[in-house]
Amino acid sequence: MSLGRKPARWRDSDDAIRAVQVAFDVEQAVLEAVRQAAFQNHLSTSDQIRQLLDLPTPSRPKRPRLTVSLSGADYELLSSRYQLPADDRLAIKERVTQELIAFAQGGDAAPPGRKSSPPRRQT
Repeated sequence: MSLGRKPARWRDSDDAIRAVQVAFDVEQAVLEAVRQAAFQNHLSTSDQIRQLLDLPTPSRPKRPRLTVSLSGADYELLSSRYQLPADDRLAIKERVTQELIAFAQGGDAAPPGRKSSPPRRQT
């Protein structure tokens, strides 16, 4: 493959590559209102903002997933917590997934020695 040619499967991502992520500094009330609307509409916050602005949103549903950024130190902490090697990131990811599922099902997902945070009250 030459440097000037992209595989066909990458060509559809050209617009996404050129897109610019924009961050908005707003009050907490605005953040909560947008997040709540996104939750109620089963949308990402980004798609909720796009709908508010009458911008097109993807017609096909996105794969439902949660994301978090983990540093090397985070993997070290999680490896200790789960008693797994720090470099076995797939096994750590699987254990975190299990913990998230337990949390959603009402199980105690708090680490040993910590209590789960209470759900936030709606006002």
